[in-house]
Amino acid sequence: MIQSRILVLLLALAVIWFANLEYRTLIKPDEGRYAEIPREMVVSGDWVTPRLNELKYFEKPPLQYWATATAYTVFGEHQWTSRLWTALTGFAGILLIWFVGMHLYGREAAGYAALLLSSSLLYVLMGHINTLDMGVTFFMTLGIVGLMLGQAQSEERKQRNWMLLAWLGLALAVLSKGLMGLVLPGTALFIYCLVQRDFSVLKRMHWLAGMGVFLVVTVPWFVLVMKANPEFFERFFIYEHYTRFTTKNLGRYQPWYYFVPILLAGALPWTVLMFDTMWRTLRSSWSPQPVFNSRRFLLIWAIFIYVFFSISGSKLPSYLLPMFPALALLMGKRIAEMRAQTLFWQVSPVLLVGVFWLVLGWNVGSFADTPNQMELYPNYAPWLAMAGVVSLCGTLLGMWLLWGERKSLAVLTLALSSLVSAQIGLSGYETVARERSAKHIAEAIRAEVKPAIPFYSVLTYEQTLPFYLEKTFTLVQYQDEMAYGIKQEPQRYIPTLAEFTSVWQSQPQALAIMPTYAYPEIQQLGIPMQIIFEDTQHIVVKKP
Repeated sequence: MIQSRILVLLLALAVIWFANLEYRTLIKPDEGRYAEIPREMVVSGDWVTPRLNELKYFEKPPLQYWATATAYTVFGEHQWTSRLWTALTGFAGILLIWFVGMHLYGREAAGYAALLLSSSLLYVLMGHINTLDMGVTFFMTLGIVGLMLGQAQSEERKQRNWMLLAWLGLALAVLSKGLMGLVLPGTALFIYCLVQRDFSVLKRMHWLAGMGVFLVVTVPWFVLVMKANPEFFERFFIYEHYTRFTTKNLGRYQPWYYFVPILLAGALPWTVLMFDTMWRTLRSSWSPQPVFNSRRFLLIWAIFIYVFFSISGSKLPSYLLPMFPALALLMGKRIAEMRAQTLFWQVSPVLLVGVFWLVLGWNVGSFADTPNQMELYPNYAPWLAMAGVVSLCGTLLGMWLLWGERKSLAVLTLALSSLVSAQIGLSGYETVARERSAKHIAEAIRAEVKPAIPFYSVLTYEQTLPFYLEKTFTLVQYQDEMAYGIKQEPQRYIPTLAEFTSVWQSQPQALAIMPTYAYPEIQQLGIPMQIIFEDTQHIVVKKP
């Protein structure tokens, strides 16, 4: 009976989790970029050298590109296949936390941990937006939980097998987003050893077999890509891993307190529970233990991730994501031990979240700054209001169940309502996605786009347009993140408008996209252009 209920719950969770992958339009920059790079892999057949707009792009390793390119090959190029890897690794992370919780803290704590993770706002959002962060989070989590399960074993064979799984997780984390997949877990473990005053864990790492697994998984691609691209080492290992962390010139610098509101909002609806859990774990996990102290390690891991990225010169909200699986395990154990009425008071502030969504929905139009936003934002209001209604109703019902000492059903209610509320708000973004997507441009000009007709992107690069048109551009006087690729292959680039004029004149047929504000300047070049699409942000022209 219990197994049947778990299967039904798992099915319901999966349906809610995967339901809207195709519904939403891809938005720039990340979703367009990480949908396009795998598409170009499939087209070119080159799965070694990542390319964006046919230019070398060495910012990240290829594991997610490979996974997405495989999804394209098997299922076709769709919005849902571009997001599939992110959603799958996010959902797999929920199952992983449930599995590990069962082994470390028991069935009840495991169930709570899985529900908490599946409903934490930041985790839900990043599980449905196409970036690389969910994939690396899953594999780093696999690495640290493999370590914890391995260290808990007294039998040598079982310990070795779990540790090999940990090494495999770290290897795949490196292939997902670079050396951080090894450096962050390794540093957290070293800090644990210092705090615990116990370095014996290092004797149980199975270094020889583990490094064998790690190198077999990671080395082949690095060898192949450096053989094909000798410049790769400096760009990837020096610039992407050292310069990006230590400098502030990447446009992502934020003050040290940048992550405070992100953590507070990202942990909803469990924010108060999170701080209560961290404080109690800090107090209770200091007693000496004869075996690996998993609770202390999870706490160190979560705090370390927060501090590490807070001092980084480059900050994005998704960087906190690796904290959440660890926190979910700790919070699941805490809920299993606490009284229902204690949780009642801890979730009561979440009522304000539902009110916030309602107020935001009512006033969303007032945030519009441009004519385009003034047209689109009011369409988002019903979705935000519905998200608020679901949040409020779910919180009230959950609190009523907690007051009646029905803790398990209350946590389930709170988790599912929070997940549904987040999914409604996320899905509703489709009403305003046009502002950050070029899908409507692609649909309007598709008949004009032919393989043999060159397409120029002048003073701009719209990240989502190549995916929807299934065509790359020649950049004109615009570099941004493709500057390095342009430096390697300058023949794929037109550096000035004067040179563009000459090239345009020589073509029998040609297309170009440019910012709306730049069109008058380009008109002054005296080149023949016919507008085939125009909105408040972009103009597309063809040579008449």
